[in-house]
Amino acid sequence: MSHPREKPIIGIVGGIASGKSTVAAEFGKLGCAVISADAIARAVLEQESVRAELTRQFGPEILLPSGAIDRRRLARLVFADAERLCALNKVIHPRVLERTEELIAEYNSCEHIPAIVLDMPLLVEVGWAPRCDRLVFVRCDAAQRTQRARQAGLLDEQEIKIREKFQISLDKKKELADNSIDNNSDFPTLVRQIKEIFSGIAGSR
Repeated sequence: MSHPREKPIIGIVGGIASGKSTVAAEFGKLGCAVISADAIARAVLEQESVRAELTRQFGPEILLPSGAIDRRRLARLVFADAERLCALNKVIHPRVLERTEELIAEYNSCEHIPAIVLDMPLLVEVGWAPRCDRLVFVRCDAAQRTQRARQAGLLDEQEIKIREKFQISLDKKKELADNSIDNNSDFPTLVRQIKEIFSGIAGSR
């Protein structure tokens, strides 16, 4: 299948809480269109048909009193069971990828956008690495990632390890990447690296 390539597609990869969304947002400040798979997934979970399907598969305990899906409870449930995680992905991923393709097509028609950035946590796992013109790996030490996740009230060290068990190794993602960004230092250093990579991409068009 051929895809439109009017805009370079930049995929951001790395470990949990490594700063992928921060990197994507900085590319956005440089004029790039940023597609957040997490934001799309949250919207998908609000669809009535999806709520009904997931409630059927995982039970009413995944629902909040409001009737919305309790994303944290659902995550704890599926990351404890590979089969349940696979079942969830079969419901969510096709819808997320379909919407992502729609947004890529829309952004390809916008003259002022220099590139499209995919902020997709499981980009490599869902087979989208070949869809990208450039893969950028965000390097961040495990201790730093754990601290950031804990400060944000997201995950603890054990939860990070459990989730990454279901993902392709960081070494493999780094090997696949065209560029690597070190996010163990301060914010200005991170921004400088992003600008350098963006300059190379913009200059190669």
